[in-house]
Amino acid sequence: MVRRNPERRRALLDAAIDVLAEEGARGLTFRAVDARAGVPTGTASNYFSDRAQLLLQAGAHVHVRLTPTEEFMASFADAAPSREQTRAGMHDLLRRIRGDRNGYLALLELRLEANRHPGIRAELTRTIRDTLEDNVRLHLEGGFPGDRSTVITLYLAMTGLFLESLTLPDVLGDEDTGALVDRMIDTIVPPG
Repeated sequence: MVRRNPERRRALLDAAIDVLAEEGARGLTFRAVDARAGVPTGTASNYFSDRAQLLLQAGAHVHVRLTPTEEFMASFADAAPSREQTRAGMHDLLRRIRGDRNGYLALLELRLEANRHPGIRAELTRTIRDTLEDNVRLHLEGGFPGDRSTVITLYLAMTGLFLESLTLPDVLGDEDTGALVDRMIDTIVPPG
């Protein structure tokens, strides 16, 4: 029986994300999620039919947690499309990733798990590809400087920055990640 309490489901997904980030995919069990969420043993199995569904829904929930705020999106939409607006967007993305470190680390764990499970790989690939294509579409339709290649190159640069700064921050040493974002924008995004 699949339960429908959205608040409980969200709490279980948040707990699953924390377990993924802190213990890895191998540590993600229904029992571990129940314990992390502070609910009775067996609760997670009432909400998710199997571990693969829990992984996939946790992956989808990470994207929800990392969504920009309505306030940011309103101010972003009100400004003219430019390199500076792209810069503001990337700084906001960096802020959100730093603010939800476990969310991004869980997503990295899901990527690794996807290499072992074709069903998870197909779904995660679809989710991330759709997100990237939405970003390309919004960039082009919004009249921002650059083309599809600009968005993809910026995506790859930003994900590399996230990977290093969240997993092995000493690799970057004393580098200011905000300044790195600025250099990426100046290098990748045309002036306008």
